[in-house]
Amino acid sequence: PLHHDTFDGTVSFYGSPYQLTKSMILHKQIALRTLPRIYSFSPNVRMEPAERASLGRYLAEFVQLDLEVRDASRDEIIAVGEEVVVHVLTRVAERCPVELERLGRELSIPEAPFERVPFQEAQGRFGIGFDDALSASLSAPAWVIDFPRSVREFYDREDPDRTDILLDMDLIYPEGYGEALSGGEREHTLPRILRRLEQDEIDKERFSQYLSFVEEGLPASAGFGIGIERLTRFVCGLENVEQARLFAKAPGKVGAI
Repeated sequence: PLHHDTFDGTVSFYGSPYQLTKSMILHKQIALRTLPRIYSFSPNVRMEPAERASLGRYLAEFVQLDLEVRDASRDEIIAVGEEVVVHVLTRVAERCPVELERLGRELSIPEAPFERVPFQEAQGRFGIGFDDALSASLSAPAWVIDFPRSVREFYDREDPDRTDILLDMDLIYPEGYGEALSGGEREHTLPRILRRLEQDEIDKERFSQYLSFVEEGLPASAGFGIGIERLTRFVCGLENVEQARLFAKAPGKVGAI
């Protein structure tokens, strides 16, 4: 369930329709019925339009570190994201100086907390589709927060104090490397989820199995998914995310293997 366009990932499997996993978000919510938190390296398949290949950061197959924490707030999950990024960059700088020198990459370790930029401010400064321009302007990672409901998914939690503003966030890498991760707090009650599906004109039958779990009860939660190949690209200073994955499958390109 994604807001941006991808080709349908449904295949026939044993005579029944089978959805390839684009995101673990709904799975994580269901798993938190019995577990306090989820950490998973999740393989994803997103068949993006061919024109996205030129952007250098899209893959058809990729892996995310997906995590979700029961009863967490956006502020708490932002702190986790900052800790993950700072830890990875620090350890790589400490342990891999020879490799970084070979790549011509000088890592700058950011300090938490990272800057937070409201969506409306970013769009006012850089226009619609501001990710690339914002990323190019940054010298350290920064959060984009408070997305309007119209540009995100039905499971992103609406701020109870601000109509049509969501308690979600994206982390943007500096130096033009673009989006690092996406996440936020989740809707978890049946009336609110049904209302969001109706607002977004989504047929609820598509999510009938998920809705049956919602009806039984889902806990409040927050989480995010950070792309491993995009993180590798940023750490290593690579021109294209395809260089961060063995036998990469990219939009618009057909490989022999």
